[in-house]
Amino acid sequence: MAGLAVVLALSAGSAWFRSEPVEIESEADESLPLPPVPPRIAQGADYERCLGMLNADPLGARTFAEAWLATGGGEGAQHCSALAVIALGEPDTGAEALDRLAGKSRAPAAARAAVYGQAGQAWMMAGAPDRALGSTTLALSLTPDDSDLLIDRSIASGTLERYQDAIDDLTHALDLDPRRADALVFRAAAWRHLNHLDLAQDDVDRAFVLDPEDADALLERGILRQRRGDRAGARTDWEHAIELSPDSATGDLAQQNLALLDAGPDRQ
Repeated sequence: MAGLAVVLALSAGSAWFRSEPVEIESEADESLPLPPVPPRIAQGADYERCLGMLNADPLGARTFAEAWLATGGGEGAQHCSALAVIALGEPDTGAEALDRLAGKSRAPAAARAAVYGQAGQAWMMAGAPDRALGSTTLALSLTPDDSDLLIDRSIASGTLERYQDAIDDLTHALDLDPRRADALVFRAAAWRHLNHLDLAQDDVDRAFVLDPEDADALLERGILRQRRGDRAGARTDWEHAIELSPDSATGDLAQQNLALLDAGPDRQ
């Protein structure tokens, strides 16, 4: 899915594919941008108004949703309230609410799957990849050919070191949409963790064909070059990744990898 899922996926839970030799933990921001994600689980002006408040005023969105819920707001109010709670830095509480909502809703399958997917992303933010795996599996039971959900589940699987499961989902996603450079980079990292460096290199090369300036692909290629003893090549890739994405988790990881490279082989 787009929007919320992308924001959460990039903010937490994906360090498994990016880090070698560095591993980091990410914390949820105090207030996160959470754009509404179609298909919607409800309709109406109040629902649109509440969702529209999430980016700039998540506290206001939560207050609005709670007041609306008290006057019969139903699933729309519940959904907006859960997203606001996530935006305010309580992803576990929001994820629980989203799982409950998706489980009891009578909305169409695609809308329920989207809410389960949001719950999965929030569980990743909360540092609970096992719960994320469960939520995204429920989502995929409703929409099994959703490439975004498949990628989301691969992130949870990779975090749990279930790399072959991640590869299976990413392969399915790429069968559905071969131009997903992000899926290729994720799969390259999973292959790397299984020590299939040639397969990892093939996927990174394919990602560069799709996007020659992909910072994540540069980060991953640098890791592969470092694994093969090409320290100069790794440095070049990581420095370029920082240039392309200086204020991001990708840039931070590239900077940390460079620091370890400078510290010498004994520190890597």
